Amino acid sequence: MLAAFAMFVVFGLLSGAGGVLFPAQIDDYQVDKATIGLTFFTSAGGYVAASVLSGPSVARFGGRLVVLVAGLGLGAAGLATAARPLFAAFVLVQALGGYAVGTLESVMNAYLATQPNATSLLNRLHAFFGVGALLGPLLATWLLTLGGWQVVVLVLTIAGFGPMAVAVAGYPDRADDPLLVHAGSEAPGTAVSGTAMSDTAMPGAAMPGAAVSGAGASGTELAAGTTAAGTAASREGLGSVLRTRPVLLGALLLAAYVGLEISVGTWGFSYLVEHHALSDPIAGYAISGYWLGLTAGRFLIGPVTARLRLTEPGLLWGSLAGTAAACALAWAALASAGLTIAAFVLLGFFLGPIFPTMIALTPRLTTARLVATAIGVINAGALLGGAVLPWLAGTLLQEAGPQTLLPFAFALGAVQLVVWRVLARRLAPGPALAGVAVVPGPAPQPAPEPVRPAARR
Repeated sequence: MLAAFAMFVVFGLLSGAGGVLFPAQIDDYQVDKATIGLTFFTSAGGYVAASVLSGPSVARFGGRLVVLVAGLGLGAAGLATAARPLFAAFVLVQALGGYAVGTLESVMNAYLATQPNATSLLNRLHAFFGVGALLGPLLATWLLTLGGWQVVVLVLTIAGFGPMAVAVAGYPDRADDPLLVHAGSEAPGTAVSGTAMSDTAMPGAAMPGAAVSGAGASGTELAAGTTAAGTAASREGLGSVLRTRPVLLGALLLAAYVGLEISVGTWGFSYLVEHHALSDPIAGYAISGYWLGLTAGRFLIGPVTARLRLTEPGLLWGSLAGTAAACALAWAALASAGLTIAAFVLLGFFLGPIFPTMIALTPRLTTARLVATAIGVINAGALLGGAVLPWLAGTLLQEAGPQTLLPFAFALGAVQLVVWRVLARRLAPGPALAGVAVVPGPAPQPAPEPVRPAARR
């Protein structure tokens, strides 16, 4: 567990450093923002492949071997990136990094979902991503004063070796692997419940795997597809979910959310440097403030909601409204760098609870047996938004100037509110917000209680 927490700090470091390294990489390769944005797509492709294959891989080879191979892949992708390959290879190697990070996150999320007090552990796990994302811009800004962007990538790659070795050494062997135990207890075609995901997709141009940090539900669907009957049931469930309008609305909401979070986290540094003429160190500190807000929002979500006795929909209303207001404040502060930085911190704070809360509401969008599949569809929407929308934001910055970032962010914030207003009317009744530990196990008998997946970030 400690190794998993440490690895999520590393994933956050990779993501947080990405936006700081983009300008240096653009100058080095002599490309524009839209071109380097291709790394969003290759890294997202690797992550999607990991979402599809990580569950079957664990079922066949065991978690320890999968973690080892994924860790070696991440290290290889990092070293290849730090070697400054040709630009085409630079773009393509992000697919390997995305696959490695996606696999590691899926296995770590699934493993913690089998432990007692799973919800608390998983939310803590994803909060550590925010810690890394907070420190990433600061570390990258400092390291850039000592060497080129390749030095930053190399240092962050090496930083992952220690936690990776501990994770491999400490992971149970096949006989005691809890993922295999629970997969074996499932009825054919039944997905293991209790999925947690990452929501933040960050640029793969900075370093491998940073483009998308969002594991799909398949990381814990270890039993699905193991038999012909299971595969047929899985396909039938997917078809049913794709015809469920509330699930599609949830996917659209998280596509806008992830697109907004990554766009500001990635291009905010360039905006502050180009529009407000801030120095690189000050801009890096400002983006760390953005991630600090997001991290604080996730650490404080529990006590704040308990004190205010908020329901999940109430928490989401407040977070979405605060997000739109923070975007509007940053947009209105075009002439004030200080107010823009403050608005970035507020924006991160209000963004923090949105993803985990939306995932926690997923059981109220469909039937209990389709929850895991619905999470996979919603996560696919988030992945799509995390690939397309930040690339579009970078293209707008390139063609129309840095002042386009904040109107773009406000538009995405408004889309979230509109989608949520429609979606909120379609929610099934549910209890007040409370952490519910979700532990994979045998399929329930008829009329089960809805399973509430633990999620993060």
